[in-house]
Amino acid sequence: MRTQGINHILSRMLDSAENVSDLNITVGRPLQVESDGNLLPVKFDPPVDSLTPFQTEIFALNLINNDRRLCETLLTEGSCDLSYQLPGKARFRVNIFSQRTQYSVVMRKLEAKIPTCAELLLPSAFGEMAKEKNGIIIITGATGSGKTTSLAAILNEINEARSVHIITLEDPVEYQHPHKKATFNQRELGTDFDTYAGGLRAALRQAPKVILVGEMRDRESVEIALSASETGHLVLSTLHTTDVGQTINRILGMFNVDEEKQIRTRVAEAMKWVVGQRLLPKVEGGRVAAFEIMGNNLRTKDAILHGESEGKTFYEIIEAGHAFGWTTFDNYIVKTLYKEKLVTEETALAYATQKAAVGRAVDNIKSSRGEKTTDIEDLEIDAGYGRGRDF
Repeated sequence: MRTQGINHILSRMLDSAENVSDLNITVGRPLQVESDGNLLPVKFDPPVDSLTPFQTEIFALNLINNDRRLCETLLTEGSCDLSYQLPGKARFRVNIFSQRTQYSVVMRKLEAKIPTCAELLLPSAFGEMAKEKNGIIIITGATGSGKTTSLAAILNEINEARSVHIITLEDPVEYQHPHKKATFNQRELGTDFDTYAGGLRAALRQAPKVILVGEMRDRESVEIALSASETGHLVLSTLHTTDVGQTINRILGMFNVDEEKQIRTRVAEAMKWVVGQRLLPKVEGGRVAAFEIMGNNLRTKDAILHGESEGKTFYEIIEAGHAFGWTTFDNYIVKTLYKEKLVTEETALAYATQKAAVGRAVDNIKSSRGEKTTDIEDLEIDAGYGRGRDF
């Protein structure tokens, strides 16, 4: 299969549905695209109802294009990451992986246009993040929850407002930022540097004011990021965690017990913002983002230094910081998404952290709309209950 054949297949897949986010090539299944969170088969003539191991392997090898490093990584680690350009149409972040001795390919479509905070309808706290001069900002969430897009919007805000040097360390480079007020140097893992820790260590000698690290994968990366923030750099990164509290505990858990006190002190000072992000299905189709946002104040530092305790959990601290633009997932889901009728009651409860509290809040909104809050009907007082009985 030649490059022209690959590009023809990719073009057909992209045009097969609206809002295509991923392309999926798996043995035993037809060519599939993910649209609004659902996998859909792609029709070809002649039809391809079930891909063979040979077809997926040839597809994967054509994407790798004789790159020795990628071949070695795929064989030794079982998967490899790369980027692919479909001329004039799209760029992709590609993951090729082995499953049951066969190869599968998942291609994430990358947007060409740099998103803005206003276009993404991000909370006002994101504007405050772009004004930070040092420290660490972490955005967390599952794969495909939009973390990279939110980080790109923050970098775009900085690019519009400040004349600074920005270095990004990515796997692969997803959004290609133009030079506006800021100067961008975007480096790709495997092509421009070997490891995130090595790239981050080198970045400290490249005179940046802002450093984007695609992902904090290990203790060494976290340690260098802390050092960078302590020397006047603003570090932005991601973690695969579910919420703000788990993010803090995950970072602290990367270090030994005998280092705990020192690391808690460093994290408490360095951590400026932690953002959790989830994508929820919208009422009319598509998906909408929900956020959990925590900044840095005395209560936050105390909880990081001494650990969570009764009345001092990160959840309660975030709730108390509503005036600063902080929000829990539950508060955002109910007061922004459900109240604006962007998600259903079932979706709000399914994605809630504290389901009982969200259920009560949903009932309050339904009452204010004049809607029923229960399915129980025709209740009445039994006026004769207990009469005529001897006690």
